[in-house]
Amino acid sequence: MAELALDNAIKRYGATQVIHGIDLKVDDGDFCVFVGPSGCGKSTLLRMIAGLEETSDGRMTIGGRDVTHADPAKRGVAMVFQTYALYPHMTVRENMSFGLKIGGEDKAEIKRKVDAAAQILKLDDYMDRKPKALSGGQRQRVAIGRAIVRKPDVFLFDEPLSNLDAELRVQMRLEIARLHRQLGATMIYVTHDQVEAMTMADKIVVLRDGRIEQAGKPVELYEDPDNQFVAGFIGSPRMNFFDATVARREGNVAVVSVGRLGGVEVPMPLKDAPAMGADVVLGLRPEHFEPDGPIRATINVDVVENLGGVSYAYSSADAGETPITVEWRGRTRPDEGGAVEIGFDPSAALLFDRASGLRIR
Repeated sequence: MAELALDNAIKRYGATQVIHGIDLKVDDGDFCVFVGPSGCGKSTLLRMIAGLEETSDGRMTIGGRDVTHADPAKRGVAMVFQTYALYPHMTVRENMSFGLKIGGEDKAEIKRKVDAAAQILKLDDYMDRKPKALSGGQRQRVAIGRAIVRKPDVFLFDEPLSNLDAELRVQMRLEIARLHRQLGATMIYVTHDQVEAMTMADKIVVLRDGRIEQAGKPVELYEDPDNQFVAGFIGSPRMNFFDATVARREGNVAVVSVGRLGGVEVPMPLKDAPAMGADVVLGLRPEHFEPDGPIRATINVDVVENLGGVSYAYSSADAGETPITVEWRGRTRPDEGGAVEIGFDPSAALLFDRASGLRIR
């Protein structure tokens, strides 16, 4: 049992509070990803769980044990760092076994654990090499193997793929996901890359300014975000946002006028429609534009990115405005410098309050 629970966890540096009352439960065996922009507190929160940062207030339990102020070595966690943190003068085998030797484990047991981890990570052929003779991906596997041999209750990953090139990142992403399925262990993974979060996580925790904006399954956060920040952060390319005004109400349907799309009117069925004249934001993902969508608009195309099976058209924008991004599939591609008609289904759009950023449902 390696359930992790945080109850009103707070971190202060002097008079400055950086983690603001985090309440979180990670079930046994879950792969939980902390995601958010730089400075949101995700690494600080991970280090609090590891015991590398003191928890200023609140309570933390792992497997039902109160570890709020426990030493890192007594928490039952193992951490994989962004920088690998391998000993350059030691071989792969020595790096993976060092922690067990310090702990005084039997030599035969150390060999058994290290060999088992090496087999899982496909490191058998590299055990006598030193880190300088390994690729970045191999070094990261050694760092993961060093964590595996300790058989921790919780694995902690602090942006472990950031130093790898694009191809290796994809490969290591798959290997870590496979490792999670094989071990069935509780894993907490920090990244600023929401693609990693979407593809690997059982549960995503979106952080901003030391607070949880939303937590849930990846598909839930993609399809049903609580606010504009989460909607914009989850999904790649990011969601398009259009300033709009409620032109009129028809029962529970708010008809919003989107000025940047030529004043096109979009009917939005809502449980609690805002008043006529209210300032709102309409959100629409690039992949939700459809050639035959019932709501039609015309945009000017500034740049087209051709990626093979998919292309992205970016509209020209006024100063200070973010370009509109439209996904195109198939053989037909829009021309740069021209105008193109786009369509979308209003059921794919989301509505947010412009002042608070909260979702209007």
